[in-house]
Amino acid sequence: MRATLRWAHSDLRTHRGEALFLVLATAGIVASLLLATALFGYATNPWQRVFTQSHGAHVWLHTDTAADTGKLAELDGVDSVAGPYPTAATTVASRGSRAAVELRGTPERPSVGRPPVVSGHWLDPATPSGVVLESRLARALLAEPGDTLTVPGTARELTVVGLADSAEPRYRPGEQPGLVWALPSAVPDPGGQVIGLRLTDPGDTSYVVQRAVTVLGAGAIGEVSTWQQARAEAQGDNRLLGQVLGLFGLGALVAAGLAVHGAIGTRIRGHLRDLSVLKAIGFTPGQVVRIFLLQHLAYALLGAVAAAALAEALGSRVPGRFGDAVGVWQGLPGHTVALFVIPVGAVLFIGATTGLAAWRAGRVPPVPVQRPTATLGGRPTGASTGRAYGPGPAAAVPAEQPTGTTARPTAAPPGRRPANGLRRVLGLRPAAPRTGQLSDLARRALGARIPPALVLGWHKAFTRRPRSLATVARLTLPLLLIVVAMSAWTTIDRFHSTPEQIGLPTALSIRADAGLTERQTRALLERDPEVTAAYPGVETAALVPGQTATIALRGLGTGQDPYPYTLAEGRPARGADEAVAGQGLLDLLDVRVGDWVRMTVGDQPQILHIVGRSIEPENAGRVISTSLDTLRANDPGLRPTLYELRLEPGADPGEVADRLATAGRGHLDVHTVANPADGLSPLRAVVAGLIAVLALIGLIELLTAIGGTVRESERDLLALKAIGLSPRQITAITVTATGCTALAAVLAATALGLPLAHWLIDAQGRSSGIGAGIAQGPSAPLMLLLGAAAVLCAAALAAVPAARAARRRLADTLSAVA
Repeated sequence: MRATLRWAHSDLRTHRGEALFLVLATAGIVASLLLATALFGYATNPWQRVFTQSHGAHVWLHTDTAADTGKLAELDGVDSVAGPYPTAATTVASRGSRAAVELRGTPERPSVGRPPVVSGHWLDPATPSGVVLESRLARALLAEPGDTLTVPGTARELTVVGLADSAEPRYRPGEQPGLVWALPSAVPDPGGQVIGLRLTDPGDTSYVVQRAVTVLGAGAIGEVSTWQQARAEAQGDNRLLGQVLGLFGLGALVAAGLAVHGAIGTRIRGHLRDLSVLKAIGFTPGQVVRIFLLQHLAYALLGAVAAAALAEALGSRVPGRFGDAVGVWQGLPGHTVALFVIPVGAVLFIGATTGLAAWRAGRVPPVPVQRPTATLGGRPTGASTGRAYGPGPAAAVPAEQPTGTTARPTAAPPGRRPANGLRRVLGLRPAAPRTGQLSDLARRALGARIPPALVLGWHKAFTRRPRSLATVARLTLPLLLIVVAMSAWTTIDRFHSTPEQIGLPTALSIRADAGLTERQTRALLERDPEVTAAYPGVETAALVPGQTATIALRGLGTGQDPYPYTLAEGRPARGADEAVAGQGLLDLLDVRVGDWVRMTVGDQPQILHIVGRSIEPENAGRVISTSLDTLRANDPGLRPTLYELRLEPGADPGEVADRLATAGRGHLDVHTVANPADGLSPLRAVVAGLIAVLALIGLIELLTAIGGTVRESERDLLALKAIGLSPRQITAITVTATGCTALAAVLAATALGLPLAHWLIDAQGRSSGIGAGIAQGPSAPLMLLLGAAAVLCAAALAAVPAARAARRRLADTLSAVA
């Protein structure tokens, strides 16, 4: 044991940089996996916690006031109901912020859908004008208990008495109204009612919704929301961040394992004599294996423990979403198990890859076998390889073979290796020597007076094909993941720089009340100098075929001024009854471009022909869009309720919104269009950190490749000096070989990484409902910069050890060859 520790300590002093890189890489990988787990827990558990605490309803049905909702409690699969509660749609304002809300008259705190109060208290009959705000709405209005809300256009005021969480679909400006609980007396003129259904089996949600619509009638249903939709909205961007971290963390773990495997394999080839000495002085194969295994397990364990300790101690103090996610995760039941399992799993994986390479070290014989000398144009001699080359007495072919016997293999001709078993069976010619002759291409390059250093460097990089391909593959993996990470970064930038290409051609969404006519509203909007176009429209909920869910039906633009939808497939909707749909709707209805779909808006059926697929960032892609003229064909009295504004390039949406709100004198509800990339801002830091970890792993692999190339070049040093090459030219051979290896890895990573990145990003787009077509690869200059940086870094790292090896003394060179 003492000798084992001394050898490990000596090896550590020799390879301090490599040991440090392995520790840092392991720490980065484990930290990424822990953050991914925290984000997954943060995405799922807060909503689940609220749903459980509130004894939430699985289905919420918005109906008209005449609907007989009492029948719903008798439906099969319904365990209990909440309501019905009278509702009214209105707008409230606080501290200069406005929001569309749903006032819900609640006489007492319900048993189903019971909102947990997080601040203040529940409704009190002693405060008739008191209201409780949903917490997300309260943050948008900057409202707290004790504040007063105003209702624009009226003298009415509401007093905030409490804030509560809700498991229903969350407030989204311009898309989903916020939820305000009030006493029934505060809802004097309800426009509808809402009832919640808690089911005995959540898996029967679609069936129960269909039965409820059948009982009440399609015309009585205004909107249906389910627990699956609410959960998906609550998870949102956090789940995506967790998926990105988990994917790249696992990829980096595989890359690190392969890098460790390659490093040990290269070290074994460079220390065959030392390993043979260990065997000769009494080390068993198991002891040699344990030396390498325990040494690298110690590196991995140190990095894993450091990452786990930092995540536990400092993770919740990180500002922003990551700190919140770690704080919530630390309070979950499975936190301790994950904190133990993830580092242990990473260490065991690295240990497994280490064991495969260390096993080869245990097989090294106690008497070193002299390895073939790689010649530049001739063939190795039999003395140096241990093989017989050329015809000899033992290899003579008998003149005749007895009938029915198999001919014995002939010896290899000069300059070639003996044929192996497979080549003998197939009758193929013996293969070329492993380190053998220069190829015809290399000879022609030398004849064309190309510098010998370049030719011999290229030849050295690829002459040992299995080993060269393995090195290129190990270096390709981290570079490939870097290309994918850069593609994710570029896609996020595309959302901000060119939002019109990802389904956001407008910057502001305006809703006008009944105090302005359509003509007055358009004149007011188009009067602003920075507004280039105002598209009138309506958006309403429609029941899908089968009446199991509701979707968003939009009519935007007119035949003379069509809305500029961003299409990923098909063509724009120009004719009557033509529409474009989002990926979420196509998946929900199991239809595709070219199909006709039927939906129900109140009592009116609407049949549309889907002629294109649009990129829809809103409502999980469950949107079907047509022109306002098409909807007016079914309802001539339809009046626009919203306007989408396109602004001049460079205009500030916030300033334009303030001007329009002032000019509207309380009749306009102005919102900036939400960009889905706004919630992905933390992903930039994630991508930057992942690129740093992957670059560190690539650096480890580069150092391993350089060390192997330098060790192998020591055996060629005498021959290279004998043919007249200077130390500078010998150094250039090693540098060129390393650069060629890095260049091959860059080309392979680019060829594989760009299609993989597009597929992954588009797959995420399809799963989120936005749809494929949002992926954006890095620009050509950026890819050239990445390739140049990788190749130049490889050449720079190889220059110093190659120059040192080229200037070695003759005695040292003879010792290395021996």
